[in-house]
Amino acid sequence: MVFPPRWRKLALTLHVGSSVGWLGAVSTFLILAIIGVRSLDDATIRSLYPTLDLLGAYVIVPFSIAALITGLVQSVGTQWGVLRHYWVVAKLLITVGASLLLLLHMQLVRSAAASAGQGTLRVEPRLRLVADAAAAVLVLAIAIALSVYKPQGMTPFGIRAESSGAVRVANATAFTYLFWLTIGALVVAIVVRHLLGGGMQSHFQ
Repeated sequence: MVFPPRWRKLALTLHVGSSVGWLGAVSTFLILAIIGVRSLDDATIRSLYPTLDLLGAYVIVPFSIAALITGLVQSVGTQWGVLRHYWVVAKLLITVGASLLLLLHMQLVRSAAASAGQGTLRVEPRLRLVADAAAAVLVLAIAIALSVYKPQGMTPFGIRAESSGAVRVANATAFTYLFWLTIGALVVAIVVRHLLGGGMQSHFQ
């Protein structure tokens, strides 16, 4: 199913807007988190981390959900499809993974906001928020780059779908394998960083 041009442009506009909004909100979060680490003023710390909690709950999370939904709608309604091209699959995995990690991350933000309000916020959670936000900015930037460059390579499903005879399908190139290797290394690095940093424990304490 391919949408008419007018609906495709609308879906693209909504997806770009939500994706860029997500990246912008996370970048803002990162800047404020850095200020929180550097600040020695108790009043600033007490007000800053509840602000981060509100920013995450009412801006970042909604943008992440909107980016995921509009991305799926755009994929279904265009020639790209959801599972035909490696770059679309990779972007979908990045978006879903980032959204799930965001929900876990928000528990740490809420805990930091509560501790800041009581004047007991330690340095370690503040550094953790900076590291998580910096990793999120990098991952979201990669997702946006995928939308711009659209690296070649079709999945086996995409090849079968377009192997009707008239269309010549490009198989995975060396660039495609390098691309997947980079994505895999990035995901592994983020997961290892999250686990070694005590992320899962800190989220549920």
